[in-house]
Amino acid sequence: MIALEGVTKRFGERQVIGSLTLDIPSRTSLALVGPSGCGKSTVLRLVLGLLAPDEGQVIVAGVPVTPATVIAVRRRAGYVIQEGGLFPHLTALRNVTLLAARLGWSRDRIAARVDELAALVGLDGPPLRRYPSELSGGQRQRVGLMRALMLDPPVLLLDEPMGALDPLVRARLQRDLKRIFGELGKTVLLVTHSLEEAAYLGDEVALMRSGRLIQRGKMSDLVDAPADGFVREFVQAQRSPCD
Repeated sequence: MIALEGVTKRFGERQVIGSLTLDIPSRTSLALVGPSGCGKSTVLRLVLGLLAPDEGQVIVAGVPVTPATVIAVRRRAGYVIQEGGLFPHLTALRNVTLLAARLGWSRDRIAARVDELAALVGLDGPPLRRYPSELSGGQRQRVGLMRALMLDPPVLLLDEPMGALDPLVRARLQRDLKRIFGELGKTVLLVTHSLEEAAYLGDEVALMRSGRLIQRGKMSDLVDAPADGFVREFVQAQRSPCD
């Protein structure tokens, strides 16, 4: 469903992604982890066509991402970032429904889809009438998830969606995301700093360093059979000192 084939991306003289090949089969979830600046978020932007590779190609649902196809590709991919990335001057409901309205969906179709998504993410009606500044961090993330799912895209991209949430809210949203992934059968690419979160939400975990894929597999593979010293160090660094 998502494939990067020999993708390289540079910003000036700095190479951010180096000859990356990555495949995510349909209806599976892959969690990208790694230190800050390793290229995780850049991978998402390449998939969305927000950035163009200098070498190689990105393919989504069998379609190469090019200037001619990028709009169609984006409509097949929901995108969630920290704090939801909501438009502050629009209510939560307008944030969720903006694109569907511009695409000509009827009011009844929009209302039915909003009700479906509100039930799915566990968000009551009143918050949808509020502006983002009037919502809690968890509510903003749920609205952002509703917006990403509004058009029922086959691909879901999440860039540190829970990084700014307090631990209790984060734990609740993680449980809900796990349930939603299972119910909807989307192809999911998740970026996170947390190995624990990656192991919980991803069918597989992929560890990056300096724009390259170091190891991919089940969390147990990284723990029990690290590919090199960096993998071992990264795993050890995220273990509790009380373990």
